[in-house]
Amino acid sequence: MKHYSYDEWMQYVKDEIKDTDREQLENHLYTCDQCLEDYLQAITANETSLPVLSSENSFTDQVMAKVVPALVVPDTVNDLSTMETVRLVPDTNNTNNTNNTINTTSSRKKPFYQQAVFHYLLAAAATIVLMFSGAFQSLATYASSLETPQHVQEKKSSVTEGVINKTFAWMDSLEKKEADKK
Repeated sequence: MKHYSYDEWMQYVKDEIKDTDREQLENHLYTCDQCLEDYLQAITANETSLPVLSSENSFTDQVMAKVVPALVVPDTVNDLSTMETVRLVPDTNNTNNTNNTINTTSSRKKPFYQQAVFHYLLAAAATIVLMFSGAFQSLATYASSLETPQHVQEKKSSVTEGVINKTFAWMDSLEKKEADKK
């Protein structure tokens, strides 16, 4: 197995390497612990050259001002049918776009045919109708008829048994003829 040098890993970290060599180095990292250690040392040595954030809070505020996600939050823990939509909207009055206002709108309740209770009641009603119509009874009768055969087949002897029986009968007849001659 070929190991890569610390200098090659430093070039990889600084992005001073060709794409084909980059793929080889990345694939090699999956299999070699020694090169992984060299790679981690190269990252540690190179982290001082990375830009430093002056204020993490202002950076976060700037990123959040550019992101406008729509979040769906349940109104209460127990009632998931009522939902609130929360949208983060950038403040257009502020030039930095660092402050966000939250607009909430409640969505309507689901129609009755989309609620779980409706489906349970529908299943119960269908079960009761099938019970009173005798559908379950006919299914039970049909299943029991499949389990037990309606006519018992007669036990047929095999060809070998037939040949053996005829052979014994023939031998018995020969013995009888011999006995009659004496």
